[in-house]
Amino acid sequence: MSTAVIKRIGVLTGGGDCPGLNAVIRAVVKTAINQYGLEVYGIMDGFGGLIHNQYTKLDVRSVSGILPRGGTILGTTNRDNPFRYPVKKNGETVYVDKSDEIIANLKKLEIDALIIIGGDGSLSIGKEFWDKGFPVIGIPKTIDNDLSATDITFGFDTALHTATDAIDKLHTTAESHHRVMILEVMGRYAGWIALEAGIAGGADVILIPEIPFTIEAVCRKIRERKDNGKKFSIIVVAEGARKKGGEMVVAKVIPDSADPIRLGGIGSSIAEEIEKCSGMETRVTVLGHLQRGGSPTPFDRILSTRYGACAVKALMEGKFGHMVCLRNTRIETVPIADAVKQLRKVPPDGDKVFAAKSVGISFGDE
Repeated sequence: MSTAVIKRIGVLTGGGDCPGLNAVIRAVVKTAINQYGLEVYGIMDGFGGLIHNQYTKLDVRSVSGILPRGGTILGTTNRDNPFRYPVKKNGETVYVDKSDEIIANLKKLEIDALIIIGGDGSLSIGKEFWDKGFPVIGIPKTIDNDLSATDITFGFDTALHTATDAIDKLHTTAESHHRVMILEVMGRYAGWIALEAGIAGGADVILIPEIPFTIEAVCRKIRERKDNGKKFSIIVVAEGARKKGGEMVVAKVIPDSADPIRLGGIGSSIAEEIEKCSGMETRVTVLGHLQRGGSPTPFDRILSTRYGACAVKALMEGKFGHMVCLRNTRIETVPIADAVKQLRKVPPDGDKVFAAKSVGISFGDE
């Protein structure tokens, strides 16, 4: 498709919400209108809005004042995969492909291209639309920071600040009561939030999916601190962490979701064992969706603005099927396929893990 025919674009937010979504939407709308004279339509509630033809026209006034707001003015969902959409048939759930219907709806609306703001699930769906020939540009969004082909995703920095602040608060109560405090954080199958918040917050133990742990090693660290006069310990555990030879703890399964596995409960599952082997009172705090909420940090506001503006630029340059990314401080583009082919995980032999171990943090592996 020639860039000259792009006159009207759609923008949607898919998957879990995170700080910075509104900043991206604002940048997309303002850049599209101010720089290229385009019309912009917001698709409501993720891909569900494409299926049900729910949209709203966006102008500069529509995005006024939303830069510091958390969440997304368009709404979002981690369900409604158009290529595997659940419908009831004879009392049973069957899955149908709605993609042709959606493309027809977009053409009726005279929407020439889509900007999809999402994580690996939403961007994988975006790639499928591009595979069918519909122009798409992706923007990397997830607090988990687990998308390949980019140095960082927007939303991560804000979640990191939230988790670090929680560790700072837990320190004071842990020290006062001589307790072991466990903070369970999000991250799915990657340990970036736990690792970086643990380093920033001065945790004593960090447990991440990439480095399986043993309770014995964790308790050894707690006893070592106790023997050295430290009457409390702080443990940060990623929701996807697992024992050596064990499995991740699954809170529930949502069949209709593009990401059906919901991790959670690892903190509580190890608290009782730690209490028994260490002899210290142990408490668990699950940070949960607090990590997704709130106003984005200045870093995330700036990154989101850069992503949004450059996504429109990439669209007008005809870089369809690509995702904007941050590499060595520069905004670039990469094929969406490169971004979603594998999750970006913490390298166990990387410099951050080395730095953490060097200052005495245990990962429960030795």
